[in-house]
Amino acid sequence: MGKKESSENSVRIQTSILSRKERQALNWLAAHQPKWVDSDILTFVGFVGALIISAGYFLTNYNINFLWLANLGFLVNWYGDSLDGSLARFRNQQRPVYGYYVDHTMDAVNEAFIFAGVGLSPFMRFDVSCIILIVYLMLTVNVTMNAHLRKEFRLTFAKLGPTEFRLFAIAANIILLFVKPLQEFEMILPWFGDKVFDIHVLDLIGAIVLIIMVPIYISTVVNDIRYYASIDPKHKNE
Repeated sequence: MGKKESSENSVRIQTSILSRKERQALNWLAAHQPKWVDSDILTFVGFVGALIISAGYFLTNYNINFLWLANLGFLVNWYGDSLDGSLARFRNQQRPVYGYYVDHTMDAVNEAFIFAGVGLSPFMRFDVSCIILIVYLMLTVNVTMNAHLRKEFRLTFAKLGPTEFRLFAIAANIILLFVKPLQEFEMILPWFGDKVFDIHVLDLIGAIVLIIMVPIYISTVVNDIRYYASIDPKHKNE
């Protein structure tokens, strides 16, 4: 989810609600890492965190308390995924090309595992989870292109970044753990023909996430198109 290396010479844009406090925490953690810990190890830790999240959600099919495991996974994922780049910058060991490639590749892998786990839980439909993943990846592609074309590496949208979404997911899991009616919530909606569309509690939360993400994506693309059109106008026929 987090981004550690942008394309070379790109300006990092980080305006999330928690960015200042998070940066202070990451700088402290980077300064206190053992010498044998490097960015690649932390990237792997972030991947392990994604696996824990996925397993935690899937295992809620057997026991709701596995949501605690998913929450642990979010913390592990944040630690590895957010700290790997910070450690490289702290030690002045940046590898812009290698880091950029590994970072984006592992982001996509991590996100796929996380959303697959959520979709395989009893609280969200798999198709809804896949739609959220697609929109998230569309935003990621936009960030990647702008890092090269505009030399801007945007880590947040509307004051929200990966860390805020992790905390949002953790809070939702805790509420779900302690409010039993939400665990049993199910809404049946008519679909095409005789089919029905069953909605669970995380589907509603997913809908809220989409309501936030889709307008952000559309407005970002529209603004980008206007910007690129202004610096790369049509050529008039002579």
